[in-house]
Amino acid sequence: MSQSILEIRHLRTLVALRDTGSLVRAAQLLNLTQSALSHQIKLLEDRYGTPLFERKSVPPQFSGTGLRLLQLADATLPMVEEAERDVARLAAGGAGQLRIVVECHTCFDWLMPAMDAFRSRWPEIELDIVSGFHPDPIALLLQNRAEVAIVSEQDPAETVDYHPLFQFEIVALLANDHALVSKTHLTARHFADQTLITYPVPDEMLDIVRQVLAPAGVQPAQRRTTELTVAMLQLVASGRGIATLPLWAVQGYLGRGYVTARRVGAKGLTGELHMACTAATSARPWLADFVQITRESCFVSLPGIALL
Repeated sequence: MSQSILEIRHLRTLVALRDTGSLVRAAQLLNLTQSALSHQIKLLEDRYGTPLFERKSVPPQFSGTGLRLLQLADATLPMVEEAERDVARLAAGGAGQLRIVVECHTCFDWLMPAMDAFRSRWPEIELDIVSGFHPDPIALLLQNRAEVAIVSEQDPAETVDYHPLFQFEIVALLANDHALVSKTHLTARHFADQTLITYPVPDEMLDIVRQVLAPAGVQPAQRRTTELTVAMLQLVASGRGIATLPLWAVQGYLGRGYVTARRVGAKGLTGELHMACTAATSARPWLADFVQITRESCFVSLPGIALL
């Protein structure tokens, strides 16, 4: 029998293609160029003399050969990943704890599934969320009160490591009969005579204020705050004001026609999320796995995000 050309990377490519539904998104998930990913697939197809999936179908429909290789990937990759984690445990020794402080109110929608996946892989790591709102989450890292902080921007002045997660669009949310629904997008001046509904956080933590309103010198006519996303959307739907939230956090409400979304600026308003931790935490064997789990689960489950 001839020597197999199959490598772990080939199996991961096929799984990424299945999970993301397109060559473009699979390449983004694997941090490859689309041409590099296509080259991998062509290498396998040339080797086996048959297509692995139907190119014109969206999502791709795998051939019998492709399905068999996916079966192999589903059996093999978990064993490889488990072995790698075991080796890391043996090298590091002992258990540990991972306390997470969250700056973003909407983060729990994607953080909890990532934590569940991490817990199943690293059951010996004590996993917890630091309760309450913290205006300076980096301080908790430096005070050894948390291992990881989810933050919206990198501060080069801080002596911590940053692990990029993803970028996302932030949209303006309006009542369906609001006058501004007629606009293709909103600019800073459209907020000047409105009530802006936000979470109860400092202005420097709000992308709409930091990136749009403050540079334009615009202050909304009124401000209103609430800690609950659903309460914010209820206020918007009843005409009490307008809000800005990540598109992925409100996609379900938009699909039901509960409120209307408009872009902020002609090119849209984008936000970012990063994991911050100390250099000592970065060196822990489970940290890289937590970052990867979070990036992959969010990329597959959240609409419209791009990996950083």
